[in-house]
Amino acid sequence: MSLPSTMQAIGFTHSLPIEEPNSLIQFETSLPKPGSKDLLVKVAANSINPADAKLRVRTAAEKPHDEPKVIGFDAVGEVVGLGDDVDGFSVGDRVYYAGDITRAGSNAEYQTVDYRIVSNAPLSLSDAEAAVLPLGALTAWEALFDRLRIQPDEKKSLLVIGGAGGVGSITIQLAKQLTNLTVIGTASRPETIEWVKDMGADHVVNHRDLVNSVREQGIEHVDYIFNVADTKGHWESMVELIAPQGMISSIVEFEGGIDLSALQGKSVGFIWELMFTRSLFGTHDIQKQQDILFQVANLVDAGRIQSTLTKTLEGFDVETFKEAHRLIESGASIGKVAIKF
Repeated sequence: MSLPSTMQAIGFTHSLPIEEPNSLIQFETSLPKPGSKDLLVKVAANSINPADAKLRVRTAAEKPHDEPKVIGFDAVGEVVGLGDDVDGFSVGDRVYYAGDITRAGSNAEYQTVDYRIVSNAPLSLSDAEAAVLPLGALTAWEALFDRLRIQPDEKKSLLVIGGAGGVGSITIQLAKQLTNLTVIGTASRPETIEWVKDMGADHVVNHRDLVNSVREQGIEHVDYIFNVADTKGHWESMVELIAPQGMISSIVEFEGGIDLSALQGKSVGFIWELMFTRSLFGTHDIQKQQDILFQVANLVDAGRIQSTLTKTLEGFDVETFKEAHRLIESGASIGKVAIKF
């Protein structure tokens, strides 16, 4: 296969509001060369996540980047190159992955990615449908089984705060398909309530009055809480609702402190989940992400879980990516947004 020497990418040098002309810029750059454990992927579609918007507005707030920073952490594409130490992949494979926060992202025509965090994409999904799954599915799976350490046969309860978003949507599905948990998801608008029900939640509660809403369902305490919306804002409610000897996990960082000692009386644990930890630190079990994505693809192809795609944008250009960032930053999106190149 003949490959170009350069490619188009979309990035940023300054942290600016998305409406500013140079909040995102398109530029030409050299085609990346795969390292020994890398795949070179021709990206067909990707998805925009809250992490993209956070990095855009924070990483160059005090000092501009010397070179445009390319973000993007979900992708589907075709393998067009292989490093010497890659195992299990061939040129032509259709793959999906969430990438590595320390490397150039998928807002580019081509991307290199460590094969150990990549899997073959679900056969039954389009590129856009598959592109929205990796980051959310990895986050949800790791939170449920690596952080909260839920056992599949436990007949306990799980509260997902932020049930209608990308991570919440796939968390509810995985919990219902792979565990015996009673799953409670939060939502407040008619359309988000319906979406959370469609994802399989046993109960839907209102995050604006969380404690009362949960207890109106006849549920006094929950054994597990996974917060994908607002850790600090929901802290007091989580302290009240968590069962003695329960566990709380969150993906949402915050400024200032929380009263962690409020959990002491109940002997409750709190643990962070960051999907990028394994690739960031090159952990000994980094390849578990490949295995998770493989199992998620099998669940999709077996019809047990569905894509969380709700909107597809088309075109590799700055305005398309800006529109995706606007949707993410609105705080009112349901499911996930994909961009088809």
